[in-house]
Amino acid sequence: MDTKMQHPKNTARLAGLLFFLWIVTGFYDMFFVSPKIFVSGDSVASAQNILKYETLFRTSIFSGLITSILWVLLVWVFYHLFRSVNDRYAKLLVAFVVVQVPVAFVKAGLSIATVLALKGEILKSFELTQRQDLAMAFLKINDYSVLALELFWGLWLFPLAILIYQSVFIPRFLGIWLIINGIVYVLLSFTSIVLPEYKDLVFTIGMPAMFGELVLMLWLLIKGVSVKKGEAITLH
Repeated sequence: MDTKMQHPKNTARLAGLLFFLWIVTGFYDMFFVSPKIFVSGDSVASAQNILKYETLFRTSIFSGLITSILWVLLVWVFYHLFRSVNDRYAKLLVAFVVVQVPVAFVKAGLSIATVLALKGEILKSFELTQRQDLAMAFLKINDYSVLALELFWGLWLFPLAILIYQSVFIPRFLGIWLIINGIVYVLLSFTSIVLPEYKDLVFTIGMPAMFGELVLMLWLLIKGVSVKKGEAITLH
Protein backbone atom coordinates (compact mmCIF):
# COMPACT_ATOMS: atom_id res chain seq x y z
CA MET A 1 0.00 0.00 0.00
CA ASP A 2 1.36 3.42 -0.92
CA THR A 3 2.23 5.72 1.92
CA LYS A 4 2.40 9.47 1.67
CA MET A 5 3.53 12.08 4.13
CA GLN A 6 1.25 14.90 5.12
CA HIS A 7 2.08 17.78 7.43
CA PRO A 8 0.09 17.64 10.71
CA LYS A 9 -1.28 21.17 10.19
CA ASN A 10 -2.91 20.11 6.90
CA THR A 11 -4.30 16.96 8.52
CA ALA A 12 -5.73 19.01 11.40
CA ARG A 13 -7.36 21.48 9.01
CA LEU A 14 -8.89 18.60 7.04
CA ALA A 15 -10.32 17.37 10.35
CA GLY A 16 -11.60 20.89 11.02
CA LEU A 17 -13.29 21.03 7.60
CA LEU A 18 -14.97 17.64 8.07
CA PHE A 19 -15.96 18.70 11.59
CA PHE A 20 -17.55 21.85 10.18
CA LEU A 21 -19.49 19.97 7.50
CA TRP A 22 -20.59 17.39 10.11
CA ILE A 23 -21.97 20.12 12.38
CA VAL A 24 -23.72 21.92 9.50
CA THR A 25 -25.51 18.77 8.30
CA GLY A 26 -26.49 17.93 11.85
CA PHE A 27 -27.88 21.42 12.47
CA TYR A 28 -29.84 21.32 9.19
CA ASP A 29 -32.45 18.97 10.61
CA MET A 30 -32.34 20.38 14.14
CA PHE A 31 -32.80 24.06 13.32
CA PHE A 32 -34.31 24.15 9.82
CA VAL A 33 -36.42 21.07 9.12
CA SER A 34 -37.83 20.04 12.52
CA PRO A 35 -39.21 23.49 13.51
CA LYS A 36 -41.06 23.71 10.19
CA ILE A 37 -42.61 20.24 10.35
CA PHE A 38 -43.18 19.14 13.92
CA VAL A 39 -45.85 20.75 16.10
CA SER A 40 -45.40 20.03 19.79
CA GLY A 41 -48.34 18.09 21.21
CA ASP A 42 -50.19 17.89 17.88
CA SER A 43 -49.43 14.67 16.01
CA VAL A 44 -52.11 15.32 13.38
CA ALA A 45 -50.61 18.68 12.44
CA SER A 46 -47.14 17.12 12.37
CA ALA A 47 -48.37 14.35 10.06
CA GLN A 48 -49.99 16.91 7.75
CA ASN A 49 -46.76 18.92 7.65
CA ILE A 50 -44.73 15.82 6.74
CA LEU A 51 -46.96 15.36 3.69
CA LYS A 52 -47.02 19.08 2.93
CA TYR A 53 -43.23 19.36 3.10
CA GLU A 54 -42.44 15.82 1.99
CA THR A 55 -39.39 16.74 -0.08
CA LEU A 56 -37.98 18.82 2.77
CA PHE A 57 -38.57 15.93 5.18
CA ARG A 58 -36.82 13.53 2.82
CA THR A 59 -33.82 15.85 2.54
CA SER A 60 -33.47 15.68 6.33
CA ILE A 61 -33.37 11.87 6.10
CA PHE A 62 -30.61 12.02 3.50
CA SER A 63 -28.81 14.70 5.50
CA GLY A 64 -28.74 12.34 8.48
CA LEU A 65 -26.99 9.70 6.39
CA ILE A 66 -24.47 12.25 5.11
CA THR A 67 -23.83 13.28 8.72
CA SER A 68 -22.91 9.70 9.62
CA ILE A 69 -20.58 9.40 6.63
CA LEU A 70 -18.84 12.65 7.53
CA TRP A 71 -18.46 11.47 11.13
CA VAL A 72 -16.74 8.27 10.02
CA LEU A 73 -14.40 10.26 7.77
CA LEU A 74 -13.72 12.67 10.62
CA VAL A 75 -12.67 9.97 13.08
CA TRP A 76 -10.55 8.34 10.36
CA VAL A 77 -8.61 11.60 10.06
CA PHE A 78 -8.50 11.94 13.86
CA TYR A 79 -7.09 8.43 14.08
CA HIS A 80 -4.21 9.30 11.77
CA LEU A 81 -3.65 12.59 13.57
CA PHE A 82 -3.52 11.07 17.05
CA ARG A 83 -2.34 7.46 16.67
CA SER A 84 1.25 8.51 17.38
CA VAL A 85 0.02 10.02 20.66
CA ASN A 86 -1.78 6.89 21.88
CA ASP A 87 -2.87 4.22 19.43
CA ARG A 88 -5.25 2.51 21.89
CA TYR A 89 -7.24 5.66 22.59
CA ALA A 90 -7.25 6.52 18.88
CA LYS A 91 -8.80 3.13 18.10
CA LEU A 92 -11.31 3.52 20.94
CA LEU A 93 -12.29 6.88 19.48
CA VAL A 94 -13.06 5.23 16.14
CA ALA A 95 -14.99 2.38 17.81
CA PHE A 96 -17.31 4.72 19.75
CA VAL A 97 -18.30 6.43 16.49
CA VAL A 98 -18.54 3.45 14.13
CA VAL A 99 -20.85 1.56 16.51
CA GLN A 100 -23.44 4.32 16.05
CA VAL A 101 -23.59 4.15 12.25
CA PRO A 102 -26.12 1.24 12.01
CA VAL A 103 -28.55 3.25 14.14
CA ALA A 104 -28.49 6.03 11.53
CA PHE A 105 -29.67 3.59 8.85
CA VAL A 106 -32.43 2.24 11.11
CA LYS A 107 -33.59 5.80 11.82
CA ALA A 108 -33.60 6.57 8.10
CA GLY A 109 -35.69 3.46 7.42
CA LEU A 110 -38.23 4.39 10.07
CA SER A 111 -38.48 7.93 8.74
CA ILE A 112 -39.10 6.69 5.20
CA ALA A 113 -41.70 4.25 6.56
CA THR A 114 -43.38 7.24 8.22
CA VAL A 115 -43.84 8.97 4.88
CA LEU A 116 -45.07 5.82 3.15
CA ALA A 117 -47.56 5.10 5.94
CA LEU A 118 -48.98 8.62 5.84
CA LYS A 119 -49.34 8.43 2.05
CA GLY A 120 -51.09 5.07 2.29
CA GLU A 121 -48.43 3.28 0.26
CA ILE A 122 -48.00 0.76 3.08
CA LEU A 123 -50.41 -0.45 5.77
CA LYS A 124 -53.19 0.05 3.23
CA SER A 125 -55.73 -1.92 5.27
CA PHE A 126 -55.41 0.54 8.16
CA GLU A 127 -57.59 3.61 8.66
CA LEU A 128 -56.01 7.04 8.17
CA THR A 129 -55.94 7.75 11.92
CA GLN A 130 -54.30 4.38 12.55
CA ARG A 131 -51.64 5.07 9.93
CA GLN A 132 -51.02 8.48 11.49
CA ASP A 133 -50.64 6.91 14.92
CA LEU A 134 -48.19 4.32 13.57
CA ALA A 135 -46.25 6.98 11.66
CA MET A 136 -45.88 9.04 14.81
CA ALA A 137 -44.85 5.88 16.67
CA PHE A 138 -42.03 5.39 14.14
CA LEU A 139 -40.85 8.93 14.79
CA LYS A 140 -41.12 8.43 18.55
CA ILE A 141 -38.83 5.40 18.23
CA ASN A 142 -36.38 7.67 16.41
CA ASP A 143 -36.59 10.20 19.23
CA TYR A 144 -35.88 7.58 21.89
CA SER A 145 -32.99 6.18 19.87
CA VAL A 146 -31.47 9.67 19.97
CA LEU A 147 -31.73 9.63 23.76
CA ALA A 148 -29.70 6.41 23.77
CA LEU A 149 -27.21 7.80 21.25
CA GLU A 150 -26.54 10.77 23.51
CA LEU A 151 -24.56 8.33 25.66
CA PHE A 152 -22.20 7.62 22.76
CA TRP A 153 -22.10 11.31 21.80
CA GLY A 154 -20.47 11.73 25.19
CA LEU A 155 -18.32 8.58 25.17
CA TRP A 156 -16.51 9.41 21.92
CA LEU A 157 -15.39 12.72 23.42
CA PHE A 158 -13.51 11.02 26.29
CA PRO A 159 -10.76 9.34 24.22
CA LEU A 160 -10.62 12.43 21.99
CA ALA A 161 -10.17 14.64 25.05
CA ILE A 162 -7.41 12.39 26.44
CA LEU A 163 -5.61 12.37 23.08
CA ILE A 164 -5.77 16.16 22.88
CA TYR A 165 -4.55 16.51 26.48
CA GLN A 166 -1.64 14.13 25.88
CA SER A 167 -0.66 15.69 22.57
CA VAL A 168 1.77 18.57 22.28
CA PHE A 169 0.12 20.22 19.30
CA ILE A 170 -3.39 21.17 20.52
CA PRO A 171 -4.01 23.26 23.67
CA ARG A 172 -4.81 21.17 26.73
CA PHE A 173 -7.74 23.36 27.76
CA LEU A 174 -9.65 21.96 24.77
CA GLY A 175 -9.15 18.45 26.13
CA ILE A 176 -10.48 19.49 29.53
CA TRP A 177 -13.45 21.23 27.90
CA LEU A 178 -14.29 18.10 25.88
CA ILE A 179 -14.19 15.93 29.01
CA ILE A 180 -16.83 18.18 30.58
CA ASN A 181 -18.74 18.20 27.28
CA GLY A 182 -18.76 14.40 27.26
CA ILE A 183 -19.95 14.21 30.87
CA VAL A 184 -22.89 16.50 30.02
CA TYR A 185 -23.96 14.23 27.15
CA VAL A 186 -23.76 11.14 29.37
CA LEU A 187 -25.84 12.88 32.05
CA LEU A 188 -28.37 13.99 29.43
CA SER A 189 -28.76 10.41 28.24
CA PHE A 190 -29.12 9.14 31.81
CA THR A 191 -31.67 11.75 32.89
CA SER A 192 -33.64 11.46 29.64
CA ILE A 193 -34.09 7.73 30.12
CA VAL A 194 -34.12 7.32 33.92
CA LEU A 195 -35.05 10.73 35.36
CA PRO A 196 -36.75 12.64 32.52
CA GLU A 197 -38.01 15.36 34.86
CA TYR A 198 -34.41 16.54 35.31
CA LYS A 199 -33.40 16.55 31.64
CA ASP A 200 -34.18 20.23 31.04
CA LEU A 201 -32.25 21.22 34.17
CA VAL A 202 -29.17 19.25 33.07
CA PHE A 203 -29.42 20.71 29.58
CA THR A 204 -29.67 24.28 30.89
CA ILE A 205 -26.74 23.92 33.30
CA GLY A 206 -24.60 21.97 30.84
CA MET A 207 -25.22 24.12 27.75
CA PRO A 208 -21.95 26.14 27.99
CA ALA A 209 -19.91 22.92 28.11
CA MET A 210 -21.61 21.66 24.94
CA PHE A 211 -19.83 24.31 22.88
CA GLY A 212 -16.60 22.33 23.33
CA GLU A 213 -16.95 20.52 20.01
CA LEU A 214 -17.67 23.78 18.19
CA VAL A 215 -14.60 25.45 19.69
CA LEU A 216 -12.41 22.47 18.74
CA MET A 217 -13.76 22.59 15.19
CA LEU A 218 -12.95 26.30 14.87
CA TRP A 219 -9.48 25.78 16.38
CA LEU A 220 -8.62 23.00 13.92
CA LEU A 221 -10.08 24.85 10.96
CA ILE A 222 -8.40 28.19 11.70
CA LYS A 223 -5.30 27.41 13.76
CA GLY A 224 -4.60 23.80 12.84
CA VAL A 225 -1.92 22.36 15.13
CA SER A 226 1.36 23.64 16.47
CA VAL A 227 4.24 21.48 15.21
CA LYS A 228 7.96 21.83 14.81
CA LYS A 229 9.36 22.38 11.35
CA GLY A 230 9.80 19.12 9.48
CA GLU A 231 7.30 17.09 11.51
CA ALA A 232 4.91 14.96 9.50
CA ILE A 233 2.18 12.38 9.93
CA THR A 234 2.18 9.14 7.99
CA LEU A 235 -1.14 8.45 6.30
CA HIS A 236 -1.95 5.08 4.78
